[in-house]
Amino acid sequence: MTLAQRLDQIRQQIPPHVRLIAVSKQVSVDTMKEAYEAGVRDFAESRLQEALTKQEQLKDLTDICWHFIGHLQSNKAKKVLKNFHWIHSVHNLKIAQRLNQLAAEHSLYPQVCLQVKILPDPNKYGWSASQLLEDLPELDQCKNLKIQGLMTILPLGLSKPQVVASFKQTRDLAAHIQSQSNLMMEQLSMGMSGDYLLAIQAGATMIRLGRIIFGERSLTG
Repeated sequence: MTLAQRLDQIRQQIPPHVRLIAVSKQVSVDTMKEAYEAGVRDFAESRLQEALTKQEQLKDLTDICWHFIGHLQSNKAKKVLKNFHWIHSVHNLKIAQRLNQLAAEHSLYPQVCLQVKILPDPNKYGWSASQLLEDLPELDQCKNLKIQGLMTILPLGLSKPQVVASFKQTRDLAAHIQSQSNLMMEQLSMGMSGDYLLAIQAGATMIRLGRIIFGERSLTG
């Protein structure tokens, strides 16, 4: 099956309001062009330097929307801010405030999602639900951030019922935040190649798909 056929098959399974984001980490530029020709306009990267190299090589494709989904380090915040339309991985108050400060200095208004850990997971970054609720007053003051919703990555090894329950908890947390603050919670960035259909059932508006589009990564690094 070709990449275009795989994309067509995926699109038949997802509603029109769900945004398909192609996770292109370790994917060659030529393969990304193939996905672009098949209609993909949203690409997600998690490594800044790799992303900047690709952005330079693909700069003629001016309608690509770039999403940053990797761990956001404070010393790389400015470059991420300047080179991505969306930042999905704002994982604590300190980095949110740093982004807000930099955005104000450069007159930018990035669209961001707040990364949450609905279940404890030492291998993931993100707010716990209780921490996030405590930080809402300070996040409300981050006026240069267009906070759009929540992003989550679930722990490995969950059963199907656990996956569904965790996605629904994320959806319910977003609704609660919207009722308790001035933050917009219209986007739910959740669901990857193995669980995106379950995420959509639970209310995902953005799904981040890599392997199911591009296959197993063939590059190193």
